Amino acid sequence: MDYLHFFSPVRISRGQGHPAEEIDSVAEAMVFLRKWPTGRRGPVYQCALNCCSAALSGQMSAEEARKAFTGFARITRLLDDDMALPLGGEGEAKVYALRR
Repeated sequence: MDYLHFFSPVRISRGQGHPAEEIDSVAEAMVFLRKWPTGRRGPVYQCALNCCSAALSGQMSAEEARKAFTGFARITRLLDDDMALPLGGEGEAKVYALRR
């Protein structure tokens, strides 16, 4: 089941005063998604759930599922601030240029 681990974890932040949570596998992402409130399950949620299900059944890679789960976390504003920016290099300069 090692192939279902993410290359790097997705850090979830539920806000100030709550510790950040690291989701580091497709299975953990599925547990998180299944606990998500029913009334807040929109298309981005469904996409992340479908991608994680596909990865569990071998139809998609764990990294593709990670991208979908990261998108879900970003849209729902749960993605930890440290995860929102790319790591170093030229990509970082582009992000700062967009912020100006």
